[in-house]
Amino acid sequence: MLNTTSVTEFLLFGVTDIQELQPFLFAVFLTIYFISVTGNGAVLMIAISDPRLHSPMYFFLGNLSYLDICYSTVTLPKMLQNFLSTHKAISFLGCISQLHFFHFLGSTEAMLLVVMAFDRSVAICKPLCYTVIMNPQLCTQMAITVWIIGFFHALLHSVMTSRLNFCGSNHIHHFLCDIKPLLKLACGNTELNQWLLSTVTGTIAMGPFFLTLLSYFYIITYLFFKTRSCSMLCKALSTCASHFMVVILFYAPVLFTYIHPALESFMDQDRIVAITYTVVTPVLNPLIYTLRNKEVKGALGRVIRRL
Repeated sequence: MLNTTSVTEFLLFGVTDIQELQPFLFAVFLTIYFISVTGNGAVLMIAISDPRLHSPMYFFLGNLSYLDICYSTVTLPKMLQNFLSTHKAISFLGCISQLHFFHFLGSTEAMLLVVMAFDRSVAICKPLCYTVIMNPQLCTQMAITVWIIGFFHALLHSVMTSRLNFCGSNHIHHFLCDIKPLLKLACGNTELNQWLLSTVTGTIAMGPFFLTLLSYFYIITYLFFKTRSCSMLCKALSTCASHFMVVILFYAPVLFTYIHPALESFMDQDRIVAITYTVVTPVLNPLIYTLRNKEVKGALGRVIRRL
């Protein structure tokens, strides 16, 4: 029988252990957090308040913006606190809570991007039936479904991780509480947790990614055989460009993190890559949709003129 200790808190490694960089990084990440919340908040506000944007595309975009605000808030405030502290501790309950909401919001966003891809494929390939197919009831049902699936996916991991015994070091080699770093600290058998991570989370990550690619393949194939015009194809695909950029920014780092084993040699890379999809992607999403979307820019301009 292994001797186990009851861990009451974990110590986060943070982004870097170079103390001289901490004030600079605090200023950088505080600015990023402010831009992320402000940008996504603005997109969410105009998606709700502007009647011209009351369509399925902007309904899902509003969901994405709300997700990104929450996603940033799960990790960045604690990260900012640790930049100014020498004791980078997080309680056991706080750690499990952060893990839960991190995977809840992340998996929900992964599935929401598929729904948004489906919306674009219907808009392009079935334009005359678009409002009938993408009716408010279906849009609401799809949004609620991805939020519920995301919640229970995260609940599975948080419950299974909280039941592990932790002994030895309580230092998490990361700036947040994630499953892989915690499994390295656990005592006893973690095969079930590893299987859940690779199978369930792998499915949540890979499944939506391939379904999104499939939807784009369907759009390209449909347009090619229907129009046989490169100019028409490029014009139609330009409407999907913003969504495709968001998909690449989100899925590329996520797939890198969760398809390789939890080895010590990957810990530094995992930490750097995690910054991409927890910090960088949420702040870029509103910029991508605003800069490439005339309707969003127009709605934002109308809001600014009313102020």
